[in-house]
Amino acid sequence: MVGRSRWGISPRESVRRECARRGAEAVVAGCAALLLGRAADAELVFALGGPPARWALTGGEGGPDYWLKVWAARGLLYAYDHSATPAVLGALTDDHWRVREMASKVCGRQRIDAAVPYLEALTRDSSARVQRAAERALIRITAS
Repeated sequence: MVGRSRWGISPRESVRRECARRGAEAVVAGCAALLLGRAADAELVFALGGPPARWALTGGEGGPDYWLKVWAARGLLYAYDHSATPAVLGALTDDHWRVREMASKVCGRQRIDAAVPYLEALTRDSSARVQRAAERALIRITAS
């Protein structure tokens, strides 16, 4: 089943459209900046987060800050280059489990070898979801 939402497109399609609009390099750089806690432009935030990120365009209040990092990491599932690796590795030690979980998924999808020691530690994370994501990522990285 393709991940469709109330928005009508999947996160993958939204990231692909944003890459076509501004270039993959700019999308990856914006995602890395968000993972590092830096600002990104409102249109990128909306492209990454969809309707829940509408506040970025309207200037309203957003949700918890960790969602920006989760959305940024999810964007790196679909648009990636090695310049984002330091930001992804940093996200593996984030305070919020959702960020660690999504960063683990990025490591597996993008086969980031440098993440192996972090992922091994995350197999003992306090969150079962993070543990599973780390285990799956390790399998993917070490099997390649």
